[in-house]
Parts: sequence; C-alpha cells; structure tokens
Amino acid sequence: MNILSIQSAVAYGHVGNAGAVFPLQRLGHEVWPVHTVNFSNHTAYDTVRGREFSAAQVADVILGIEELGVFGEIDVVLSGYQGGHEIAEVITDTVARVRQVNPNAVYSCDPVMGNAVFGRFVAEEIPELMRSLVVPAADILTPNQWELGVLTGRQGTDLATTLAAVESLRQAGPRAVLVTSVQRPDRPAGTVEMLAVDDRGAWIVRTPHVPRKFVGTGDVAAALFTGHYVSNGDAADALARTASSMFDLITATDEAGSEELKLVESQEYYVRPRMQFEVERV
Repeated sequence: MNILSIQSAVAYGHVGNAGAVFPLQRLGHEVWPVHTVNFSNHTAYDTVRGREFSAAQVADVILGIEELGVFGEIDVVLSGYQGGHEIAEVITDTVARVRQVNPNAVYSCDPVMGNAVFGRFVAEEIPELMRSLVVPAADILTPNQWELGVLTGRQGTDLATTLAAVESLRQAGPRAVLVTSVQRPDRPAGTVEMLAVDDRGAWIVRTPHVPRKFVGTGDVAAALFTGHYVSNGDAADALARTASSMFDLITATDEAGSEELKLVESQEYYVRPRMQFEVERV
C-alpha cells in the first residue's frame, strides 16, 4: 500500500511524520512523507528551531510527485496537524486530485486540535476549518475524545454521548472513526479506552492507563489504525492491533524513563502485536 503522509517533521523525537512513517513502514507500507514543518524538536520544549513551510512550498512538493505520474498509485492520503486554512486547502485539493486518478483512494485525517489535559493548542479558527472543509473530505477520522466533542458540540464523556457524537461526525463525511483517549465516567479505575465505529458497527477496547502524557501518541495511533483498517477493512481487528501496539509502546517508553517515545525500540509491537486486550462490540 502506498501512503502519502502530509504532516510536520522533527529531527529529535517522534511526532508528525517522525512518528507515523516508521511504524507504517514496519507494517510493510510504502510511505511518501511530505513535511509541513521541519523543526529540531516538538514545540513543548523550551526551545525549538527550524522552519514552517508555506502552503505554496508544500503544494510544490506534492505537484512534483504528481508530475511523476504516480498519483494513481496512492492508496491513502494521511494528514495530521493543519495550522491554517491555506494548508488545509492544499491537503483537501490533493485528496481530490488523487481521487480523480484513483477513485478508491482513502483520506485519513487526524484532526489535531488539543486534548482534555491541555485544552485547545491550535489557532481559534481551526475547529471550524476542520468542520467545514476537512471532515467532509475524510474517509477516516481519528480524533481523541476531547477533539470529538469540539468537532460535534457534544461534550459528554459517557458512552451514549460519545457514540452519538461519532454518528453525527460520520453523517458529515467519514465512514470510519477512531476515538482515542476515551474516558467514560463508569470505566474501571486506572483504565483508558479506544472506540472504533464504521458501517458494520461499533467496538471498544480497554487498556491499563499509563499516567504520563507523551507527545506523538496520537500521530502513531492514527497511522497504525489507518494502515490496518485500509488493509483489511475490519475495524474491530484494526482497533485490537492498534490498542495492543500503543499500550506496549507507551509502557516501554514509561519504563525507560524517556520523555520521547521509544518508537524504534518498540517496532516488534507493530509487526507482531500481542493482541492482549479484548475488543467488545457496543
């Protein structure tokens, strides 16, 4: 499978393309990374150097790929953080052009906007941009539970509200939705869940919660789920594999005392996930 991944990039650490590309490659997929920024490290550090590329520069790289005559070979367009209207237009225009030559191509979007711990960390206009332009173009959407609430206006964390929010999102465009960092009020203490929904149904999986926040986990989870789901069309299996790999990646990082994901050291967990968590249909 060929995946065009349009995301940020860092030299140190694993966020954006630096978190998504390697796991997908270990799953056997060909990934064509297009970087929207090239930073020394992610922006949660006290210092960061590098540059953000303009929408025109990103579009130029994508045009170069198109001029090679290989757009028809793209199976998936994957995107992450989108910093403004211009880059969002470049991405959605790219999706449209790819679909002109390959109608079966899938667009998977991770609508990066924030989380329940830190709130919104993107510009004020990004949520409406996601709702109006990006969500309708997507086939797969991978928000965390907080982002799901922002996109739909349904802020409750109980299962019924979360499922209703997912359905309202699916009516707007995406056929499959993965919700990460699901924290139902009635879940067992010390756990966290992930929810996947498509036309065949809805499934949830529960894992122990590692009480540390690592930057880049959403990028990796979105990549893994996309790779599995587009390959086999089975949301429950893709959910089980993603949850297993992510838990072992996060646990390995925590046990190492690292601030950055142990992405390379955990590669066997992507290729051979232990499948240690039961997926329940809801």
